[in-house]
Amino acid sequence: MPEVSNRGNIMPASPIRRLVPLANEAIKRGVKVYRLNIGQPDIPTPPKAIDALKHIDREVLEYSPSEGLLSLREKLKEYYHRFNIEVDVNDIIVTTGGSEAVLFAFMACLDPGDEIIVPEPAYANYMAFAISAGAKIVTIPASIDNSFALPPVEEFEKLITPRTKGILICNPNNPTGYLYTMKEMLQIRDLVKRHNLFLFSDEVYREFCYTGAPYISAFHLPDIEEQVVLIDSVSKRYNECGIRVGALITKHKGLKTNVMKFCQARLSPPLIGQLIAEASIDTPADYMLETYNEYLERRNFLIDALNKIPGVYSPIPMGAFYTVAHLPVDDADKFCQWCLREFDYQGQTIFMAPASGFYSKPELGRQQVRLAYVLKKEELSKAMTVLAKALEAYPGREM
Repeated sequence: MPEVSNRGNIMPASPIRRLVPLANEAIKRGVKVYRLNIGQPDIPTPPKAIDALKHIDREVLEYSPSEGLLSLREKLKEYYHRFNIEVDVNDIIVTTGGSEAVLFAFMACLDPGDEIIVPEPAYANYMAFAISAGAKIVTIPASIDNSFALPPVEEFEKLITPRTKGILICNPNNPTGYLYTMKEMLQIRDLVKRHNLFLFSDEVYREFCYTGAPYISAFHLPDIEEQVVLIDSVSKRYNECGIRVGALITKHKGLKTNVMKFCQARLSPPLIGQLIAEASIDTPADYMLETYNEYLERRNFLIDALNKIPGVYSPIPMGAFYTVAHLPVDDADKFCQWCLREFDYQGQTIFMAPASGFYSKPELGRQQVRLAYVLKKEELSKAMTVLAKALEAYPGREM
């Protein structure tokens, strides 16, 4: 029998989705599962997006340009201007979700063996995309004890080698919800400028910053404009994850040329998704404000509820709609599996993502989980009751 690739063998399984079979089995047993494992919002998609889908009037569903529809890129330029991100239409390349933007950025910037430094815990698919590109993710751990703030610059300096090509940040952060300060962003700017690195900046959650301070994009940082590779997606801000439309934004001419080759090889991003995304950008401000306020209320409720459970600790996330919490258990991976496989409280259980999957070393995050507050407060309340009862019953609870 032929052997499969080593690349496939070392590709990590998704910490967000790998327990789905256990959740499905629990549902088959009649158990209600509260899904806090994945960033799938329950807030309705904007009416403008749904109307655009319903009223597509075309005789042919054709290929779009490989870089995306011009009309969508023009709309995106206007959108970024609202955040003082000044880019040209030709700086924007539409991708099949933010995931493809990360993959194409890595493929276009990195050669096999090249390295990218990433603070962790980090979005698990970054590792998968790096493996696909033959590159190496070099991680630097942030600590729950200081709310996952940026590790000291000196620790970054220790990791920089001749193979280092860039630093990757997610701001606001998935999985922690951390929001980088201006001081931290300037420290990152100084690093990439001093060492002539790319700054890959995943900014898909920019609409959800809870500090009241102006949002800081990598494109706001002076003197590194051509080193910035901005990753974006419409999935989360318009609650339309399934249309798979994202964007890669860069002013680096050579990078744009390289990315376009990969875009042409995959032909085009989704036509229907682009039409919906274009309409979504005209979503009224009141919809965006209501969505923001809903997540803010959910955050406040969830963090308060978590920290009231004995032995549980979660810092207050300042962005996105995730938090990483410490649990008083021997092993969060085992606990999450146990919740789905063996436990229920009044016919209910909880589905969380073990945080170990967001770290590169197996010993890290063993007592942590990521929770996405993408359910209504009533559902979150029931989920927190279930979590508290599960922790009381779990055989591996730490006293």
